Amino acid sequence: MISSVYIHIPFCQQICHYCDFTKFFYNKELADQYLDALDREIEEEVGKNQMYMRTIFVGGGTPTALNYTQLEQLLKTISESFDVENCEEYTFEANPGEFDEKKLALLKYYGVNRISFGVQVFDDQMLEKLGRNHRVKDVYDNLRHFEKLDFENVSVDLIYGLPGQTVEHFQRTVDEAIRLDLPHYSSYSLQIEPKTVFYQRHKKGKLHKPMEDDEAQMYELLVRDMEYNGVHQYEISNFAKPGFESKHNLTYWNNDYYYGFGSGAHGYLPGKRTVNIRPLPQYIKKAMEDGKPILHEEPIHQKERIEEQMFLGLRKAEGVSKSVFQDRFGRSLSSLYQEELDYLKQKEWIEESGDFIRITPQGRLFGNNVFQEFLLEDEKLQD
Repeated sequence: MISSVYIHIPFCQQICHYCDFTKFFYNKELADQYLDALDREIEEEVGKNQMYMRTIFVGGGTPTALNYTQLEQLLKTISESFDVENCEEYTFEANPGEFDEKKLALLKYYGVNRISFGVQVFDDQMLEKLGRNHRVKDVYDNLRHFEKLDFENVSVDLIYGLPGQTVEHFQRTVDEAIRLDLPHYSSYSLQIEPKTVFYQRHKKGKLHKPMEDDEAQMYELLVRDMEYNGVHQYEISNFAKPGFESKHNLTYWNNDYYYGFGSGAHGYLPGKRTVNIRPLPQYIKKAMEDGKPILHEEPIHQKERIEEQMFLGLRKAEGVSKSVFQDRFGRSLSSLYQEELDYLKQKEWIEESGDFIRITPQGRLFGNNVFQEFLLEDEKLQD
């Protein structure tokens, strides 16, 4: 059953130096065309039947970079195709300073009940170096809007391992984030990706990340301080107060199915993964022609599904459920991986507790070594 949907809005007022997602500078005319194409794609796939979805996530880019009229058009498209009234978690990504109380009230009116807020770091100089167009003051201004309109489910994104960032600097960001007393935090290590400003600077020797030991210390203080303040780590990079874990992101980590709409969007449907056309003119043209702007489809066989069940499930603090594995694949986890499980337990990289197999804190330091043990040999599936 497909009960989640991701919708991609690729527009930004400014392109961050580290971002490799599908994104383009905001242009009103192009955004108008894109929203029409997106509506056509969604209608072709699911119709205008207000289909039930447990979670809806609108990401980007920056969805709130759209103007008020465009934002309302997008919200109408979503509400016509999906039952937003009964959606358990309806998330919009937003950047500080890119929306006002009027836009936020519009989101509230159309059923949005969660905001994923791209703060990144509490330091104006570093925000400028990242190519961000907001400043710390904008974060607090927007948080007052959230409070006024009773948005209780707010998540903040933070980045560590930034050029010029020290352990002490990141400690200050974590301290300030925790003082906000929000229900959810996500924090990721900076990855220098091709086709980004940072990548070009790195190639020229003009950009350097912190040492690995410093980056490890940043992660350790993040985990420690979140837990100390009652914000529990439920996934490698995500922390929440009880009951505020992201239902949509758990769709990914539970290896469940989801639709993906918009340029460059990925979907995971029974038996296949889909990837949409990325360049906007081509996406718009194909979506308006037949509502199917798919670049390619990749079949997903039992072997890949099992491997992904392990890779994704071990990211969660609770780990992989043996009973869910049995129900989903018709065989026990131990029948495929007993030798690997014994080896990893002996290394103290995984542990078994009741129905769950989970990675240990020590194992997280050797994550790639752990995950590679769950690559399947074809003959094992034939036993």
